[in-house]
Amino acid sequence: MTKDVEMAARNGSNGAVAGEAYYPPPPAQGGDVDVDDDGKQRRTGTVWTASAHIITAVIGSGVLSLAWATAQLGWVVGPVTLMLFAAITYYTSGLLADCYRTGDAHTGKRNYTYMDAVASYLSRPQVWACGVFQYVNLVGTAIGYTITASISAAAINKANCFHKNGRAADCGVYDSMYMVVFGVVQIFFSQVPNFHDLWWLSILAAVMSFTYASIAVGLSLAQTISGPTGKATLTGTEVGVDVDSAQKIWLAFQALGDIAFAYSYSMILIEIQDTVRSPPAENKTMKKATLVGVSTTTAFYMLCGCLGYAAFGNGAKGNILTGFGFYEPYWLIDFANVCIVVHLVGAYQVFCQPIFAAVEGFAAATWPNAGFITREHRVAAGKRLGFNLNLFRLTWRTAFVIVSTLLAILMPFFNDILGFLGAIGFWPLTVYFPVEMYIRQRGIPRYTTRWVALQTLSFLCFLVSLAAAVASIEGVTESLKNYVPFKTKS
Repeated sequence: MTKDVEMAARNGSNGAVAGEAYYPPPPAQGGDVDVDDDGKQRRTGTVWTASAHIITAVIGSGVLSLAWATAQLGWVVGPVTLMLFAAITYYTSGLLADCYRTGDAHTGKRNYTYMDAVASYLSRPQVWACGVFQYVNLVGTAIGYTITASISAAAINKANCFHKNGRAADCGVYDSMYMVVFGVVQIFFSQVPNFHDLWWLSILAAVMSFTYASIAVGLSLAQTISGPTGKATLTGTEVGVDVDSAQKIWLAFQALGDIAFAYSYSMILIEIQDTVRSPPAENKTMKKATLVGVSTTTAFYMLCGCLGYAAFGNGAKGNILTGFGFYEPYWLIDFANVCIVVHLVGAYQVFCQPIFAAVEGFAAATWPNAGFITREHRVAAGKRLGFNLNLFRLTWRTAFVIVSTLLAILMPFFNDILGFLGAIGFWPLTVYFPVEMYIRQRGIPRYTTRWVALQTLSFLCFLVSLAAAVASIEGVTESLKNYVPFKTKS
């Protein structure tokens, strides 16, 4: 068996449920192989690169819906909910970071993926359940980011149209064309072999996310100071004025899903941690990165949600930068939407790389002698430039991007999709599995005070996720009644 095949077999040793990435053997350096303790390519990540990955993943399209979410909940419940979700995410992320290695935090067996960590502590049915939740959420996020990027790209066209022809002009555009262009760009970036090679894209995307979030905050602050501002209340949208009683309930639950989505990154936490070098122990680095990432994003979220609500009140748009609460300065709105598109190019890859790694690791383990799957072809572009081409990677990743783009075209409903993704991912991936693994890892006895507290937290988060999921499905159903693919303008 060749060295390539042996590495592929080792990377897929956990079978279908492991989903480990396939890493080609690292190049020899002066006769020595630069590898980590597990024989894989040496990890070089730091607190700052991990923080960049987290910020790239967290400050995404979700931030744009927070003014709308706050409008559904009001001045009291809205900010409190943002802080509660931040606290829960930070706490459970720390529990999950401790599960990267089984046993000793410095020398224990590495768990390369979220599913590997679950497999080390919990039963096989729970591993399969984790896989369903994780990969459905990752695929859904890819679809959601395609929708959001296209909306932002279309908003550039609309902003210029409104500036030229006036706010009463018909500036509606079809989003489908922009989704196709975004998909073509993702086909190119999807050929990056693995997560370790994406640090530069994550840093660029993190800068973009800071930029457009800052622009949204600045425009909201300017609107709040200069006016006119919308009517804001302690309880949010008013029954009988803005919505009826049934809509108030559905929209409030959907807002919870949007906030949950805004904090979602637990499904790729282990994969991010697998890029971090040691010493120090990876869990220590990851906890520091989580503190930086969650605290930074929460500050932006509070500013975007609260200032956006202060500016537009109960009439806040679902997407603060593309719903045209702001019309001027049009060039700044254009720039903000360009930043959103660039950020989502990177964020799409951060969320899709675990999917790519899982499929390719499984294929390499199942068909270790298939050259189509395991062989890397070196393509040179001059003496110094070149890249590795794998035919299976090229074929399947291209197919994935095409399918996710088509699904985005069929369901381009921003707030409903975000709420649903947040709902189905928050409880199982952010709360349930980290709590269950922590209980098993620490051997916490049943019905003790700590066990009851952890299970109560998990149950309450389950109720929130269930309510948000039902509300989002209801929203999608209503939106589908008036939508015709390729024909309905936004």
